[in-house]
Order: sequence, then structure tokens, then C-alpha cells
Amino acid sequence: MESSQYEVVIGLEVHVQLTTKTKIFCGCSTRFGSAPNSQTCPVCLGMPGALPVLNRQVVEYAIRTGLATNCTIAPRSIFARKNYFYPDLPKGYQISQFELPICEHGHLDIETEAGSKRVGITRIHMEEDAGKLLHGDSPEAKNSSLVDLNRACTPLLEIVSEPDMRSADEAIAYLKKLHQIVMYLGVCDGNLEEGSFRCDANVSIRPWGQKEFGTRAELKNINSFRFIKQAIEYEVERQADLLDEGGKVVQETRLFDSATGMTRSMRGKEEAHDYRYFPDPDLVPLVVSPEWIEAVRRELPELPEAKIERFVGDFDLNRTEAEVLAADRAMADYYDATVAKHGNGKLCANWVMGEVQRRLNEDGIAIGDSPVTPEGLAALLARLDDSTISGKIAKTVFEEMWRTGKAADAIIEEKGLKQVTDTGAIEQIVDEVLAANADQVEEYRGGKEKVLGFLVGQVMKASRGKANPALVNELLLKKLKG
Repeated sequence: MESSQYEVVIGLEVHVQLTTKTKIFCGCSTRFGSAPNSQTCPVCLGMPGALPVLNRQVVEYAIRTGLATNCTIAPRSIFARKNYFYPDLPKGYQISQFELPICEHGHLDIETEAGSKRVGITRIHMEEDAGKLLHGDSPEAKNSSLVDLNRACTPLLEIVSEPDMRSADEAIAYLKKLHQIVMYLGVCDGNLEEGSFRCDANVSIRPWGQKEFGTRAELKNINSFRFIKQAIEYEVERQADLLDEGGKVVQETRLFDSATGMTRSMRGKEEAHDYRYFPDPDLVPLVVSPEWIEAVRRELPELPEAKIERFVGDFDLNRTEAEVLAADRAMADYYDATVAKHGNGKLCANWVMGEVQRRLNEDGIAIGDSPVTPEGLAALLARLDDSTISGKIAKTVFEEMWRTGKAADAIIEEKGLKQVTDTGAIEQIVDEVLAANADQVEEYRGGKEKVLGFLVGQVMKASRGKANPALVNELLLKKLKG
């Protein structure tokens, strides 16, 4: 819950694991799930004399992310050593950036139920990840603690926001928008479960009207939007209770326990001087030319907000429909490709958000694995447009396309599903239905107009769904009123 007596202040530090095939300072693979310590070399193991070599693609991904989040790209940035001692940090320091990061002074605009808001981005810097500890409760460790250094030297971007958020809802809106952007850019796979996108939240509270920030607690490495929201809300309540009881909030790092929904103290929070940052002597300053920045800018994909505006403006969608279709880049690309082949943006949106999304959910697969291609869906909708099939039959054909991978035209032909548009044939069925349902006919003529739906249904049933619905309605009304 949010406190009504205190103003909440939240800043977020997001670690984005990059999708490069190799690590930031060596040629080892970044593939997830390999045998422990099988993707290491003297560089990422921190062996004496081994020298780091910067991965150019990491720099390009940093520039790409900075441009997409409205940052200024530094023409010159410096790598630094962040010194601390931990069993999964083989060198005893982490190569990161401190005083001169590659990106600064950006922002993201977010929407919540409370309205629009701009959240500042202080900096984006490149750094290497540490390794991973396997403790006694894991099958590999067996009552001991082991170190897996496959993750050591994996490339990360750390995206640091300004303390501009005032509620857990704003924090989640910011995180979801950032998550969407890095996935659109292709710089991160966005997998929260594997730790590809994880967040540290700095949370403090202060009495309303006070200018100075309160003492903050850092909530460490949370990799679920739901848990981040729970952790922030619990922490706000914990700090408010402390202050109400006359206590003081201690600056510290806390862990969130998802089982209890509570945070607990992990360690005192270090300040920058505790890490004894200094420029890494093995890495020269990074110089990024204006030409390089512009080359990256030209290759940026259409970002979510621009795509939403285009969908609304070009395809006559409302904003909610556009947001659903643009939420995932692969889904948006599928929709774009369908419209390019068919032309009717509204009809294509209804089918992509309806039948396609329903079958994806039922089968638990991604849009990229859909057995019905955009071209296939467009061909089906063309048969709907030219009245070859009715809307009901179109759904039957779609199911068969999904099951077999066959084209719409082939299924329509094989199963004899072409819509009956012959007026004489439909009129004969209408006459038979009216004769068989004399009571309902009298009810309609007596003022119960809802009976028309029943009679339409009987005609469609008698025609096995092949009769043109518009023609059925027209003929029924003509005969009922005649």
C-alpha cells in the first residue's frame, strides 16, 4: 500500500543483459544454461596478465538504447574498476563506467491511471556481470557453495533513473515501457526468469512538503514486475511504520522474500567511495564519432509509441487496440504484414487480436511459431470480403488452417464451404423455415421482433452455415412484412 502521510520517492537501477553472442571483454559464449564453468577463459576468469578487449557490438547496443531513451551519447567515455570482494567476482573488481558513462540525461514518458509523467534517466553505462553462486539448497551444490563463472564478463547495460517516481504503479509503468523498448531494439531478450532484465529499487519516504529526500533502502535484484510492486509497497509501509513509531530508517540493501511478501536486511548500503572507483588502465577511453551515432540512429526500428500512433492514424484503430497490437514487436510485425497483404486495418486487427491471439494462448506458443502466416490470414480475409465464405465459415476455415497448415482456398474447395449467394436457393430455404415455424412468424408479426434472430439461425442451420447472412436477413424481412 502507499502511505497517505508521506510522499514516496523511487529511483530504479535496471540491469539489462545484452543479446550479443560473446562477452563484453572476451570471445566466450553468452549462451544460457550450459554446464558450469564451461564458457570461461583467462580474461573472464581474471587470470594475471589476461587483457580485456571491448566488444564493439556492446557499444552499438548501448548507443541504440541511449537514442531510444532520449539520452545524449557521450563522444568520449571511460571504463572504471569498481572494487569489491565477493566469491563470484574473480578479479576482485568489476569493469564498469563511473564518471564518464556512454549515455546521460534521457527520459521516458509513462502513463498510469493517475495520468502522464516524464521520468528522467540519469545515465546508461556498460559493465560486465559477475558469476553466480550455487548454494547448498541447489542439486549441484549438495550442502556446499560452488561458483559458476559462465556469467562472469557477460555484457550488461545499467540504466539508472532519476528519483522521479512517486508510487509503485509509476515504477511498474516505467519498467514495463523500458522492457518493451529494449526488446523492440533487439538488445535484450527480456527474459525476467533468467535474469536478463532485473531491477534494484531505491525507496524512501518523506513528509509531504519536505524538500530533502528521506533515507533510502535499496531493494536488490528483483526479476518480476509483480514482485517489484509488492516489494516497493511493503517497503513504503515498513518505513512509514518506523517513522510513526519514532524510529529511523537505516540506509541499507534489502532482499525481497516472495514467499512472505516482506523485505529483509542484507547488508549496509555502500556509497560510491566505498568501491574506490578508478579508470581501468587496461582499457583506453572509448571515442564514439558523430558518424557512428548517426549510423545507429538510421538503423533504429520503429519504436512502440511511434507504432501506436501510426496504427491509430493509418488503420483507424482506437488507442487501446493499437497498444495491444504494438505491445510485442513480433505481434506488431505480424499485423503489419497482414495489413500489407489485405488492406483493411480494422478487419485485420480484429482477427489478429481475436482468433490468432486465442489460438496462440491455447497452444502456448509465440506469434513467430503461428502455423497461419500473415499471407495466409490475408488470403482467408479476402475470401470473406468477396463473400466466398461467411464470417462463421471463415472461423471454421481458420481452425483447419491452424491445424493443417493448408491454404484457405484449398480448404474451402476441399470441404465445399463456398457461401450460397443464389437468391433462389436461399429463398427456398427461407420459405421452408417460415412454414415450419408458423408460431414464431405470428409472434414476430405481433411485435416480438427478437424472433427474427431465431429464424435467421434456423435458415443458417438449414444451409449448414453457407447462406449469405445479409441475403437471409433481407429475404426474411421481406416475407415477414409482406
